[in-house]
Amino acid sequence: MVTRSELKEASLQRILTAGAARLRAEGLAGAAIAPVMQEAGLTHGAFYAHFGNKEELAAAAFRFALLDNRPRWIATVGRESWRSRLVRLGKRYLTMAHRDDLADSCALAALASDAGRSNAAFRKTYEEELRKSLRAICLAPDEGSPVDPARLDDAMAFMALCVGGIALARAVDDPDLSERILAVCRQAVERLAVPGTEPHTDPEEADHAGC
Repeated sequence: MVTRSELKEASLQRILTAGAARLRAEGLAGAAIAPVMQEAGLTHGAFYAHFGNKEELAAAAFRFALLDNRPRWIATVGRESWRSRLVRLGKRYLTMAHRDDLADSCALAALASDAGRSNAAFRKTYEEELRKSLRAICLAPDEGSPVDPARLDDAMAFMALCVGGIALARAVDDPDLSERILAVCRQAVERLAVPGTEPHTDPEEADHAGC
């Protein structure tokens, strides 16, 4: 028999799934309570069993979106050089398929402009998730894990190319220009990191590293 606690958790997952998809596709405006609850197949009143207001929903849905996306994008592949890792991740990110699939796209790219104009609470949430993604790119997913400063700088430049490249490619109407933006950003990623030593990885890091 399903318990009340299990039912509540299931409804929360439905709300977060609907909220994350709407945030990716529509930005912070997509976190309006009524359409999210309708998409989740739940009543408006059920919302308040989980969140106090739409700002709490937006923050939770944003975290949920990154929790879902990170492992799929920034998973490790054996032992690869730092440069090879960035090039591989860039090729997976800077694609026309990613550009066009708004509902399942990277929430960092989808919400970057909105975050800059949002309240301090959401900007803090955005910053926390960005930091997690940077650490994961650097194969240091745990907060206490050391990160090489030069590698972290590379990861920041890499994320700027990825997020900015996707944003610009979506913003223009000319399909040729859009594709060229993505191609140029992929090429810039290849020039970003000087070939270096093999990064240290172990099974635990491979299991937990994410975007």
